[in-house]
Amino acid sequence: MSELILYIGNKNYSSWSFRPWFAMRALGIDFREELVPFDTEAGNPAFADFSPTNKVPVLQHGAHTIWESLAILEYLNDLFYEIHVWPHEHDHRAHARSICCEMLSGFSALRNECPMNMRRTPAALAVSDAARKDVKRIETVWQDCLERYSGPFLFGHLSAADAMFAPVVNRLEVYGLTENPVVRSYMDHMKDQPAWQEWEAAGLAESWIVDEDEV
Repeated sequence: MSELILYIGNKNYSSWSFRPWFAMRALGIDFREELVPFDTEAGNPAFADFSPTNKVPVLQHGAHTIWESLAILEYLNDLFYEIHVWPHEHDHRAHARSICCEMLSGFSALRNECPMNMRRTPAALAVSDAARKDVKRIETVWQDCLERYSGPFLFGHLSAADAMFAPVVNRLEVYGLTENPVVRSYMDHMKDQPAWQEWEAAGLAESWIVDEDEV
């Protein structure tokens, strides 16, 4: 099999990069990481060398280039079906894809007001009613999944769904946005994963500062 190369941005800030990286590392998929940092809201002109959209993440596999986090996770599921990147049960998989598409297209207030920031010292932040509504919906989604599929991950075992929501775990933690005990337990379980801790440690060690992502 050709080598898998995952192009990512800053580990402190890049929520979109975190998603496929976390899934691949946590599920034991071998790949080579290529980190190309960005230092402005516009990213980095060097992204054009490997990304058709000038954005990260991008997965290269031989002659194939796959961009966008969710598309990368779908590609990985096809390539490593036995690893269960998505749940194998048809109804579980449909549910997982539904909440991941909701993550992909929704929660704009939370995204805009609370950027992912591994380096931020946890402290409560006053957010808008719209952001609070986003948090409430996320709490409902997570609690429903954890109760329906018996945890400890959203669909029992770690899957693409957990990877898609991983940056939200950081957001809820560092901005002090939830006290829901079920949600907090799930967040603690995610943060206990070696893949999470590896990414977080690398993010904390970075020197790049992006003013737009510092709240």
